[in-house]
Amino acid sequence: MPSAALPFRSTPRESLASVARPRLDSIDWVRGLVMVLMALDHTRDFVGTSALDPRDLGQPALFVTRWVTHFCAPVFVLLAGVSARLQAGRAGRGKSPAEVRRFLWTRGLWLLLLEWTVVRVAWTFDLLPGFLPMQVIWAIGWSMVALAFLVRLPGSVVGGIGLALVAGHNLLDPLSAADLGLPDRLAWLWTVLHGFGPLPASGGVEPFVAYALIPWIGVIACGYGLGAVFTLPATERRRALYALGAATTALFVFVRAINGYGDPNPWEAQPTGFATLLSFLNCEKYPPSLAFLAMTLGPALLLLAVVDRGVPRPLRSVVVIGRVPLLYYVAHLFVIHAAAVALSAWVGDPLGTLLDGFHPMNKLPGTGFTLPVVYAVFAGVVVALYPLCRWFAALKQRRRDWWLSYL
Repeated sequence: MPSAALPFRSTPRESLASVARPRLDSIDWVRGLVMVLMALDHTRDFVGTSALDPRDLGQPALFVTRWVTHFCAPVFVLLAGVSARLQAGRAGRGKSPAEVRRFLWTRGLWLLLLEWTVVRVAWTFDLLPGFLPMQVIWAIGWSMVALAFLVRLPGSVVGGIGLALVAGHNLLDPLSAADLGLPDRLAWLWTVLHGFGPLPASGGVEPFVAYALIPWIGVIACGYGLGAVFTLPATERRRALYALGAATTALFVFVRAINGYGDPNPWEAQPTGFATLLSFLNCEKYPPSLAFLAMTLGPALLLLAVVDRGVPRPLRSVVVIGRVPLLYYVAHLFVIHAAAVALSAWVGDPLGTLLDGFHPMNKLPGTGFTLPVVYAVFAGVVVALYPLCRWFAALKQRRRDWWLSYL
């Protein structure tokens, strides 16, 4: 994201803590929207015929289905940072800086525990130690722990650190653990920080890093800096979001067009203009490149500006999902996996053995269902989860028990 002055304008901690601000529907709506799209992505993972990260430009429907879900992780992590900045300013629920720091690191550790237990079981339906994917909840957990240390600094400085990590981490692409002088026994650390792939297995556990930490810590820090925008009066807030969204989107176009720094996968001219556009949009997520993050966060900032004027009544159900993201995330994995098991058993198990340590990464080539089936299952999952989300959102609104903030 470009380093415009507006989002990182320093806001004194005491004034931020004293702002009595109701919860913004725009943030919850955009968060809810990406949570809905996340269900589409994971339904495709479990039920579809495609690989985990399809990039075949010759299958445009599949490519676009995957591409629209690229917005999920960056937007969710950015808004986690925004929410952290706003924690001290909510009416009747103001937190001191020490309380915010304590909440960030304890919630971060809680997310790590969930990723390695409940979320792992949801992905694999395997209660025994085995394949251990380290995905978005893992990345958010560690990012919150890192942010707990960063928030001792002024918000503008935290935002600047985030921008430096997002804009500069691709300089690390050519480096390996050996280049950094790490001994073999510590080579895994570089995979955790800026890589993608398996870690050394131990005790029957096979860890796999899908979300490297450096760029995601950068995104949550950018969100923390951006949080100052949401303390501005409405007109100024929308103006700032429009400006930032347009500048970030323009940054993506520029970085991608020069076909040099900012993404390890250069785009190439294709036989058709549409295929060339898909190649242009085919940015690297593992780890997320500067182009990938600008491509997703720019439009998200514009959307935040648009819905800041109010969420239309027919779309307000999405706000409900955005207010209970962790419950929705855990529940949707179990429901999608169970739906995949039931569907597969019903038509002769074309997905293979789903109850024996299965993870979409292990899906055999040529197995699975077509996109219409994927979309039908996806719609059914979201509709089935909505009553649970509405009930829990109402519970959180009625009660102020401390443990509800961890769910």
